[in-house]
Amino acid sequence: MKPAPHIYALTNSSLLFDASHLDATDRLSIQKKIWALASHCKSTDEFSDLVPAMNSLTLYLKSDKHLNKWLQVLPSLWNDIKTSTFKGQHHLIKTSYKGEDINYVARYHNLSADEVINIHSKTKYYVLFLGFQPGFAYLHGLNEQLHTPRRDEPRTRVPKGSVAIGAAQTGIYPADTPGGWHIIGHTDTVLFDSTSEQPCLIQPGDTLEFVPLVNKGANHD
Repeated sequence: MKPAPHIYALTNSSLLFDASHLDATDRLSIQKKIWALASHCKSTDEFSDLVPAMNSLTLYLKSDKHLNKWLQVLPSLWNDIKTSTFKGQHHLIKTSYKGEDINYVARYHNLSADEVINIHSKTKYYVLFLGFQPGFAYLHGLNEQLHTPRRDEPRTRVPKGSVAIGAAQTGIYPADTPGGWHIIGHTDTVLFDSTSEQPCLIQPGDTLEFVPLVNKGANHD
């Protein structure tokens, strides 16, 4: 018998759907089902908000009258949901690969800066979920050749639009903020706009690619 997700009532009108314990070896497939489940729930118009996290989903109901119904319905929905029912948008992120740390990342892996650019930009990344700050997307797909431990000393300011690597993750900083990831590039793509109807450009379940603006990276030190 397959293990089942855990479902908790957080309040009279909110639930936590937790699938994080199901299969540690296939997080992406589970996450794709989370996106499909969120999409289905959104279509019912019974929720005020749906917040995907890593292999989990928090659901906020418009009315507490529907809490028991969803506690009962969600397990069967999970079993029946098909990942093909959900399709996110694909984003091309134009990137200038002249980040302050690209030479460090290259040396750490015995690569050239151009090899770092090639490896980083030849991958399709999946947006697992948003967090840390508005519009910050946690991405799946960074090639193991570029996994780089975070900086020993975080910067007090990482500029908006910085494309960076931290351990097994890569991401884009939507706004100026302290941070400990290695900056390998910059983009002018606006990821968060509080005045927009959809403030976050990139959503969970979307995919993206980094498109180099130039062929050559920064010169080696």
